[in-house]
Amino acid sequence: METVSADTVILSDLHLGSEASRAREALQLLRSISFKRLILLGDIFCDLNFGRLKKDHWKFLGYVRKLSNPKRQVEVVWVEGNHDRGLSQLMSHLVGVRVYREYAWEFGGFRHLAVHGHQFDRFVVNNVVLSTIGQLILLQIQKLDFTHKRFSRFLDRLNTRWLRLTPKVAAGALAHAKFRRAQRVFCGHTHEVLERSEDGVAYYNCGCWTNAQPTYITVGEEGVQIRTLAVRGEDRAEDWRPESALDESLRHDWESDLDSRYHDGVGVEP
Repeated sequence: METVSADTVILSDLHLGSEASRAREALQLLRSISFKRLILLGDIFCDLNFGRLKKDHWKFLGYVRKLSNPKRQVEVVWVEGNHDRGLSQLMSHLVGVRVYREYAWEFGGFRHLAVHGHQFDRFVVNNVVLSTIGQLILLQIQKLDFTHKRFSRFLDRLNTRWLRLTPKVAAGALAHAKFRRAQRVFCGHTHEVLERSEDGVAYYNCGCWTNAQPTYITVGEEGVQIRTLAVRGEDRAEDWRPESALDESLRHDWESDLDSRYHDGVGVEP
C-alpha cells in the first residue's frame, strides 16, 4: 500500500451491514495513511439493522471512535447519507463524531463543500419506500451471491446507469456549490467515480467501498486526488466476535442506546 499524507481524506458509501462492504480494507487504509481530517461522506451504514454488522464492521467503527479522541488531533466529520437517516444522535453519542447534512471547510485558498448527493437524486427523494424495498432485495441477493459479489455489484452499476444518477448528482452538486460559493464540491451516492468542472467549480465523486476496487479522495498541497485501493483478495467478512475491549464496549453501548431509544419512543427501531 502506497504511503499517503494529506490534509483531508474522504470516504463514502461503505455500507456497513452489507455483504459487499469492504470495511476491512477501509480500516487498513486509515491505519496506513496520515491525515488531519477524515470525512465520512454518507451511507456509511446500509440501514438501521445493526444485527447485520460483521466483525470487520465493528472494528472500523471502533477505530473511528479512536480517531475522534482529541488527543489524536484528527477532525472526524460524518456527513449524513440517505442510508444514515436517524443515526445522527447515535453517532455523536457512541462514536464521538458530529454529524452534518453538509460540511464546508477552507484549505489552500479554496472553499470546499462535502454533501452526500442523494439530495440531487429525485428518485430517492420522491420514492423513499420503493428505494428501501429495492435495497432490501439487493441485500438478499448479496447474501446468495457466491461469485465474489460480482453479480450484485453488476446490479448496483446497472441501477446507477438506468437512473442516470451520475450526471444528475453532478449537475445538482455543481449548482449547489455555486450557490454556496464553493470552488470544490465532493459527493458520493452514485457509487461511481467522477471528476468534472463547470464555471470555476470542480466536482468530485469518491465512488464507494462495495465495488471490486474501492476508491477514496485526498485533499492536500498537491490538490485533489481520486485514489484507487488495490484489493488482493475477495475474502468474505466474518460474523462479529468480541476481540478487543473497545469493539465489545462499542457494540454493547450501541445496542443499549438503541434499546432505550426504542422503548422511550424516540423512533429508532433496533
